[in-house]
Amino acid sequence: MRSWRVRAYRSAPLPTGTGPPRRIGVLIAVLGALTAVAPLATDMYVPGFPELGQALHARESAVQLSMTAFLAGLVLGQLVIGPLSDGLGRRRLLLPGTALFAVLSLVCALVPDVQTLIAVRFLEGVAGAAGMVLAQAVVTDWFQGPELPRYFSLLSMVLGLAPVTAPLLGGAILSVASWRAVFVVLAFIGILLFLAALFGVRESLPSERRRQGGARLTFRAMGRLLCHRAFVGCVLAQAFSAAALFTYIAGSSFVFENLYAMSATRYSLIFAANAAGMVLAGWVFGALSRRLPVGALLTAGVAVALAGALLHVTLFAAGGSGLAATWACLFISLFGIGIVFPASMSLGQSLGRKASGATSALLGGVEFLFGALASPLVGVLGTGSPLPMAFIMLSALLCAALAVVFLTRPWRAHGALPRERRAVAS
Repeated sequence: MRSWRVRAYRSAPLPTGTGPPRRIGVLIAVLGALTAVAPLATDMYVPGFPELGQALHARESAVQLSMTAFLAGLVLGQLVIGPLSDGLGRRRLLLPGTALFAVLSLVCALVPDVQTLIAVRFLEGVAGAAGMVLAQAVVTDWFQGPELPRYFSLLSMVLGLAPVTAPLLGGAILSVASWRAVFVVLAFIGILLFLAALFGVRESLPSERRRQGGARLTFRAMGRLLCHRAFVGCVLAQAFSAAALFTYIAGSSFVFENLYAMSATRYSLIFAANAAGMVLAGWVFGALSRRLPVGALLTAGVAVALAGALLHVTLFAAGGSGLAATWACLFISLFGIGIVFPASMSLGQSLGRKASGATSALLGGVEFLFGALASPLVGVLGTGSPLPMAFIMLSALLCAALAVVFLTRPWRAHGALPRERRAVAS
């Protein structure tokens, strides 16, 4: 029987002089903050939607379109900035992107109408993508072997906290100021991130390791990655898991507040507990990645998430699931997703190490694309019962499992992936 215990993410030592700074803790903290800025900017102003609509004389659909525009910019920004950074370097795009995010956030606070807000939010998403996509690329540039999944687990823990922190922070701001103050705070966060990146993140991709030949050859590397079976499996596993997560974020308030008659405060506690489960899963992944191969952990994470969704649908079909059962099933699914994210990041980035910007762009861009497409489905299928949310999550996680089984095939990682990784990166 083939062994699962041989790690698939070993790679050649990094060239001399390209190691990370001595203060790795500070570096990871800055990279984590850069990763979290996009989720913060997505959700911080959500509690202010009613006030925003009244102030700008806009319909609810137009206000929600401003969030869709930001997500579209975030996807496009990652798909463009990531590959370009493989040829231009990380800091050359990270610093202007972070500075532009701060400026555009301030512009959002000053817009006179909702049409301008939608346009500026799209540009803000493009700029905000720089921190997210380049943080993952920097981690891949500087770390390898067992360190790579360890630090990706830390980034995924930050991503687990950001969605729950954003509405709470936004609500606190709105309790003392208007919706415009939320974007002022985002601008201030952008300035702090620019300064942190300026002094805390040095260039991780020296000129001798950059891809030559201009943008055309740089984007061609992305095409080669999409032809790699195992890598596409990692991308789809992460993307479909993100679709399940966004479905939960979009539908859970209707389920707990409308169907189970919970107050907004109690729902926020449940939401926070589930987010804590994702953070715990990231910590568990980081601990286990030192002893188990990443491919095995990816498979286990998908299996746990799928089991939770399947149990939820089964309980409902058997006569309905109560509050405790619904919460437990969602917690199990989110715990599994919390393992899938760092596992797919680690394995995918290892496969495309020599084009880590393009690799990060595909992993992050497709993830947010699938998430943005899945979140409105709950409203389309109806919010009169927990079944639509549970069924969409089950379908997405089933697709993630099929991607792992038929594309990534991690049980073959001990022999095939290192050679394939060199072919993809060439």
